Amino acid sequence: MTAADGRILASQNEVRVLRALNRFGWLRTKDLAALLWQPWARKPAGEPDMRPQVPTASARLMAQRTLRRLYHARQVLRSQAPDGSLIYALATAGVRRLAQLGVPAATGKDLVRRFSAAQYRHRCIANEIAISGIVAGFRTSTEREIAMDKWLGGELGVAGKKPDVLLQGNGQVWWVEVERSRRNASDRARLHAFLAAVLHDAGQSAGPVLLDGQRWAKVIFICTSAFRARLVRELEGAGWTEAAIKRLTCFVDELYSFVDIMFW
Repeated sequence: MTAADGRILASQNEVRVLRALNRFGWLRTKDLAALLWQPWARKPAGEPDMRPQVPTASARLMAQRTLRRLYHARQVLRSQAPDGSLIYALATAGVRRLAQLGVPAATGKDLVRRFSAAQYRHRCIANEIAISGIVAGFRTSTEREIAMDKWLGGELGVAGKKPDVLLQGNGQVWWVEVERSRRNASDRARLHAFLAAVLHDAGQSAGPVLLDGQRWAKVIFICTSAFRARLVRELEGAGWTEAAIKRLTCFVDELYSFVDIMFW
């Protein structure tokens, strides 16, 4: 590779990082390494895998080098998260660079100024799930994109609700909820109303109407075993059959600790 080729590749990597930060709001070095320095599937091969992607050592090194250049160029912001990790977001100069390429973007300075440890853990998990979905070939809406109404449900949501991550593939939709804590009564009522709408929509003889012609795959809960047991019990009490629960919901309760709210 010539020096000119190396500069072109470095510039391309920088733009890819800036675009990723624009989609996600903020990311850690290992998130960017897992997302950008491995091949993506062209389309999903099956159902989504909720496990986080593990970057290689070389991928981490490439991400570190790219972030260092962008930080020195003041195109990204850097902040320390509650667990000591460094997180990166778009700076104004990075927004301008994307704008020159025709990519609408917004600075992430407000996203990295202040947040609780619980909010940080929640976003880390949502980001890791979204990254896994993208790498596996799913059309993925990140938590940041959903918060900005840039997703299937827009501003109003689907049946009045928004997910933490949305995965689409092969005409199906996987709705992901990251449940880091116990819900209060009003939140549980809203969740049950949403799940009832999903059950009704999935059972329409003419096909679902809430998903722009796509079908419901599953509502996936990233949760604790206690949350899983309680929700299943409540759904059964509301008249859900065991078959319906298995068909439309999925509980992933082994990937993160209830105490730390982080992936093992």
